[in-house]
Amino acid sequence: MSQFVVSGTEQINGEISVSGAKNAALPVAMASLMGHGESVLCDIPDLRDIRNIVKIIDSLGAEVEYKNNQLTVNPDAVDKIQVPEDLAQELRASYYILGAFLARHGQAETTIPGGCDIGDRPIDLHLKGFKALGAEVTIDGTFVHIEAEKLTGAKIYLDYPSVGATMNIIMAASMAEGKTVIENAAREPEIVDLANYLNVMGAEIKGAGTDVIRIEGVEELTGTEYTIIPDRIEAGTYLIMGAVTGSELYVDNVLVEHIKPLVAKLKEMGVRIEEDVDGVKVNAKSDLKAVDVKTLPYPGFPTDLQAPFMVLLTQAEGESKVIETVFENRFAHVEELKKMGAEIKEKKIGHTAVVHQTPLTGTEVRATDLRAGAALILAGLVAEGETTIKEGYHIERGYENVIDKLRGVGIDIKKIGNS
Repeated sequence: MSQFVVSGTEQINGEISVSGAKNAALPVAMASLMGHGESVLCDIPDLRDIRNIVKIIDSLGAEVEYKNNQLTVNPDAVDKIQVPEDLAQELRASYYILGAFLARHGQAETTIPGGCDIGDRPIDLHLKGFKALGAEVTIDGTFVHIEAEKLTGAKIYLDYPSVGATMNIIMAASMAEGKTVIENAAREPEIVDLANYLNVMGAEIKGAGTDVIRIEGVEELTGTEYTIIPDRIEAGTYLIMGAVTGSELYVDNVLVEHIKPLVAKLKEMGVRIEEDVDGVKVNAKSDLKAVDVKTLPYPGFPTDLQAPFMVLLTQAEGESKVIETVFENRFAHVEELKKMGAEIKEKKIGHTAVVHQTPLTGTEVRATDLRAGAALILAGLVAEGETTIKEGYHIERGYENVIDKLRGVGIDIKKIGNS
């Protein structure tokens, strides 16, 4: 089991580049199975989750090749409809086979998927959408089977703007007969990326990025070439990294419109932000001010940046509050930060954490999930001494070449063991 060892640093400097978005690459990779012929997907980050989805695509019988951040998929030889159970448990995004294969093959099977343990993430809204389109759903324990002789467009209202459900329903509806309207849809940039890819393949999807998406079903899709958007969560983590170390850092390959809530909070804390067409420079030479933050579905403050941002708040003068509204178990990193000396009081009612400015001290901690792991790296940067982060494999699920990238801006970090 891998561990990351980080030494405290006064400042970092230079330029760090953002990779393609994992949370866009995963559904787009699965959607490539919907088209006839070959798709070539570019800027696909080299991550554990990506390697797992490549294994899934291969297991289904498709031709697949992944090298140099390019994923090539030809699904014409697909001869299976079920994701192997061990791979489904490794990767939550394996559930995208349901929408993709329901559209292309009329049926799909998988077990309820795994992923980070950050709270209850049921797929009931996905299944509700499939049923509305005319599919029959069978659930046996953790096993899900869906099938439909014909999918028919429908009006679907999501009780919650679920990203996964919105994506799965978009895929299924893109080849349904007639028109589908998804109301209270999620608005994340990754959804827009999926819709853009499907449209290039021949789909007719309008409104992605708003809360009402309209889809006119088409008979078939054709493989194409497509480039994934930059990862907004990786970009946000690096901006926070520059701020927490009081550094001047340029983060390259950033779409600023995707991280507006974070940029606004950084400015509120006294961090200078300079934007250009390619990226963002963060300059945090002055004292940081305490702020309150509340996570919300996009375009609100992202839950995936809550843990890294909480580390920043431990270095801000005054009292800050963090309210988590998206996942109920997203404060697992609090106990780990407390081991390092952080003064954080967690209130179970309202999912609120109250954070005070405190110096941190290096010690042994555990990455409870992907974003908690990133937060602990940031904490290690401002801690006195050395911090050892156990279960570091979580971090490599979402940050490509993280060791090399961080060393490139002057960070003393090493990996011990294999993931």
